[in-house]
Amino acid sequence: MSLDPHAEQHARILIVDFGSQVTQLIARRLRESGVYCEIHPFNRIGDDFLGEFAPRAIILSGGPASVKTDQSPRAPKAIFDLGVPILGICYGEQTICAQLGGNVETSDHREFGRAMIDIVKESPLFDGVWTEGSRHQVWMSHGDRVNAIPEGFTVIAKSDGAPFAAIADEARKIYGVQFHPEVVHTPDGAALLKNFTHKIAGLSGDWTMAAFRDEAIVLIRKQVGGARVICGLSGGVDSSVAAVLIHEAIAEQLTCVFVDTGLMRAGEGEEVVRLFRDSYNIPLIHVQAEELFLKKLASVDDPEQKRKIIGATFIDVFEEEAGKIKGAAFLAQGTLYPDVIESVSFSGGPSATIKSHHNVGGLPERMNLKLVEPLRELFKDEVRALGRELGLPDHFVGRHPFPGPGLAIRIPGDVTKEKADILRKADAIYLDEIRTAGLYDEIWQAFAVLLPVRTVGVMGDERTYDYVLALRAVTSTDGMTADYYPFPHDFLGRCATRIINEVRGVNRVVYDVTSKPPGTIEWE
Repeated sequence: MSLDPHAEQHARILIVDFGSQVTQLIARRLRESGVYCEIHPFNRIGDDFLGEFAPRAIILSGGPASVKTDQSPRAPKAIFDLGVPILGICYGEQTICAQLGGNVETSDHREFGRAMIDIVKESPLFDGVWTEGSRHQVWMSHGDRVNAIPEGFTVIAKSDGAPFAAIADEARKIYGVQFHPEVVHTPDGAALLKNFTHKIAGLSGDWTMAAFRDEAIVLIRKQVGGARVICGLSGGVDSSVAAVLIHEAIAEQLTCVFVDTGLMRAGEGEEVVRLFRDSYNIPLIHVQAEELFLKKLASVDDPEQKRKIIGATFIDVFEEEAGKIKGAAFLAQGTLYPDVIESVSFSGGPSATIKSHHNVGGLPERMNLKLVEPLRELFKDEVRALGRELGLPDHFVGRHPFPGPGLAIRIPGDVTKEKADILRKADAIYLDEIRTAGLYDEIWQAFAVLLPVRTVGVMGDERTYDYVLALRAVTSTDGMTADYYPFPHDFLGRCATRIINEVRGVNRVVYDVTSKPPGTIEWE
């Protein structure tokens, strides 16, 4: 296997993945406290891997399996022989007990959601956070439960449904918790994880974006040498940060190709061009391709088909422009760590498989280019921090997420220039009102959707028959779950009045109050 080169510069923690939907959150919490970590599937961890990785501590994630079933996942035995601190979370605790001589049973008293636990014994895991005799909220998600712990372990916390809610073998520094400290519904979870990494494992927390920036520049120069690099700009944060970082490393050897699909938010295409050409003096080819994209999308209403058309058209345009750049040997992409994690199936895919960026998937093979992916070990919040470290404007790196296909999937039904222009203007007014109210940074994502519905209205003394616009705003920590943002009614009324008065073609505005699940954040 090949480890990320940055890992060699930092003491690191190994997160063993058993398939939990929230394993990524463990890594994010550790990174937030300055600890470098990587997620690897349980069945990809052998003796050679452990020797090369040399973890200072190990965390065993949760997972959907039951340790009571045949062929259920287990932690590699070698992990317990390393002599490093170990923390098992939910399924991780259960497999520790099952493997080290305890027992797990299927319980009639299952716990899903918020629960209260009682601290029955002091522990370094709780130091400065929880005290003996206190009670605290945690988030549980388990059907099985531990009913006997291995020799050397003691109970340090319990709940109504889990008599072994937290256990510890202090001598071997092995801990298990039945709850999930990585989710926000365990309010003190981040502090508990920091106790494990900093106090129990003794890590200093030296993982910073300033250090990453310096190391990345050295690595990019080493990888690229004197060759030329092409970067496909989507106009989003990820590809923009990657481009600025690479330019800082190799200067004029980088050329960016910005394919303007005509499906971006108001003013964003112009801002990208201004930022790269004027502020950073980065060589940029700006391809205005709105007419081509809209022609390809004409009469297409299936959202998945829209995505495929936009992706394929982007590749065609990018390949044509990139072919004009002589001597290019590398293609730069804004691949992030979640893309890398998701490309490795917990039950099987090879770790070398990297999910391609939505805009340039397939290009390396077609163009015979090697990949430069300087952000491939960063989460989104870390990319934003790196962007600030590189001097990118805060309003640019702090923008709400925007889908790769752009406004096309915020226009259910067929996409036309008229609809795109209406939506772009209405969306800009909505976001302007949010910023004016000082709410932009409280909201994970906010946007407008132009519905394929016309309704009767009255403007002045005339009857109108125009589009309905839906407003959407959600709060979230990771995009995996989300709640709608509870705007005051006067705010929504103000937005509706401005949009109807200022955007010709809209005569009705509604607000989406669906959470995720059952809905998704985007409409398509």
